[in-house]
Amino acid sequence: MPASSTRSTLARQWELLKILPVRAPGVTAADLQKGLEQAGLPTSKRTVERDLVELSRLFPLQCNSKGTPFGWYWTPGSTAELPGLSICDALTMRLVEGSIRPLLPANLLAVLEPKFEQAQRKLESLSAESASARWADKVASVQPALSLLAPEIDKHVLEKVQDALLNDLQIRCRYYAAHKDQTLDLTLSPLGLVQRGQVTYLIAIAEPFEDVRQFVLHRIQAAVAIEHPATRPPEFNLQRYIESGAMQFGSGQSIRLEAWITEGLARLMRETPLSQDMEISPLPDGATLTATVADSWELRWWILSHAGSIRIDRPTDLSEIIRQRLLSALKLSNAEKE
Repeated sequence: MPASSTRSTLARQWELLKILPVRAPGVTAADLQKGLEQAGLPTSKRTVERDLVELSRLFPLQCNSKGTPFGWYWTPGSTAELPGLSICDALTMRLVEGSIRPLLPANLLAVLEPKFEQAQRKLESLSAESASARWADKVASVQPALSLLAPEIDKHVLEKVQDALLNDLQIRCRYYAAHKDQTLDLTLSPLGLVQRGQVTYLIAIAEPFEDVRQFVLHRIQAAVAIEHPATRPPEFNLQRYIESGAMQFGSGQSIRLEAWITEGLARLMRETPLSQDMEISPLPDGATLTATVADSWELRWWILSHAGSIRIDRPTDLSEIIRQRLLSALKLSNAEKE
């Protein structure tokens, strides 16, 4: 028997053992066939029936033959827990691996490493027989912005920060404050880690202050956990913190944006609105846009990225900020030509 056929049979029978119930009346061969198909291992009902008969000689399986259709199940009291990954498990591990690596504590990541490797091997070995095993090669996630290389994070710093966060302890660290161009000695109470594009942020409270701040993880040059409980505001919730717009870097306040946009940009905005209440009204030479948005750096970057296609009318202070940025860019461009 060819090696690929042997692997396919083994994978199918292993999955079959995993989806069998542990009590009567059991599951019919037809339902098991559907379960295998959903798991990415399509086969015939007749093949399932042959597999069940063969497996019942090796494992404590029973068939409920009191009525038709017959149902198969594990013998009561037998161990039905089987190691290994299903194709669905392996595919999930493959797709999420890159996203969760920066967010998992080192001790948990070490436990998952063999599973990541096992998932890769399983998908590779079954790719010739299973369309589901090839799915990871047909989908991808990309960043909408300019693709930048990820900064290097000191693995020892990462482990210390994750350990302190996991155990609700404070850390002492040396932190490079880029906006001040100086290194600071800080005592932080970690509250969460957030992956934003290629950059990981530590959400924390810095003594002696009480407000929640963001620290770029790769700028932490050294860190040590101290046996002192972290200060964690009882009302703090990481998900609500993100939903508040805090990770967009701004005042956190909402503003009513009013702008003129080109018809081309209007078509794009109808597909991907700025907000739930966004309205676009056609004009002979374009359209007006109104929306309630967070007053943030990200909003300004977005506006500047559409320079030539958008004019901010209100708020007037935002309009002036954008105007000054564009004038500065024009001045730099003209200076280069002189």
